[in-house]
Amino acid sequence: MTTVIELIEAASARLTQAGVSFGHGTLNAFDEAAWLVLWQLGLPIDDLDGAAEQPVDAARQAEVQALIQQRIDTRQPAAYLTKEAWLQGVPFYVDERTIVPRSFIAELIADGSIDHWLSDRTRRVLDLCTGNGSLAVIAAMAYPDVTVDGLDISADALAVARINVDKHDLADRITLIQSDGLAQARGPYDLILCNPPYVNAQSMRALPPEYLAEPELALASGDDGMDFTRALLAALKDHPSRHLSPDAVLVLEIGHERENFEKAFPDLEVIWLETSGGDSSVCVITPGA
Repeated sequence: MTTVIELIEAASARLTQAGVSFGHGTLNAFDEAAWLVLWQLGLPIDDLDGAAEQPVDAARQAEVQALIQQRIDTRQPAAYLTKEAWLQGVPFYVDERTIVPRSFIAELIADGSIDHWLSDRTRRVLDLCTGNGSLAVIAAMAYPDVTVDGLDISADALAVARINVDKHDLADRITLIQSDGLAQARGPYDLILCNPPYVNAQSMRALPPEYLAEPELALASGDDGMDFTRALLAALKDHPSRHLSPDAVLVLEIGHERENFEKAFPDLEVIWLETSGGDSSVCVITPGA
């Protein structure tokens, strides 16, 4: 009888042959196949070694094959098929109403990289462009003394975020607010986390179908990808006391757009942070910058 690992290897080959794209929780065909196969079989997705040699009967094999075919035919991210994504070991509900969570900021919170800029006075946190609420949840988990406002322009995204806030029993510490940028923000904040839309127009035209399956509102940000960031930094500069406490910091993610970021803000002093994706994706900006 076919085993779990044999199913995964076969599924990996099918995904590779079909030319699907990754980046929504996995980076290669084998990891994506493992995720889908283990999920479909109801096995822990973090224990492949323990499940590898389990036999799978013909009926369950057919279910797995159907899911792999759905992934190939629809070109939807696996997270939309499973309705689940993991970030720093924390499970989140996700569907087509929101971007699949994959922010490097979660990694920086988890490993303590931004703790240097925080203090015992850090109490109010803003997760701007909260999407499915994952950064708000991870921040609340990491910093038990803070409250978090999660803002997003999309009512659909906030509906998904509500599922995740409730899932992790954090409704007493996380407030979700519909807002265009900082318009409805309830500052001042001690820490602002922002993983905004930042994909430039040329890159948007070249995205594979898996990324185009996500809400464009969460990805595109004008010709150079900096439209949202431009408005954000202008609002912080124009009304600093409204949005920022005296010791506040902004942790901003700009993906692969560092070149466009530096062209747009040539005089802005920032500190680039090392992540698993390199040292050009996330920066810290202090109010005096």
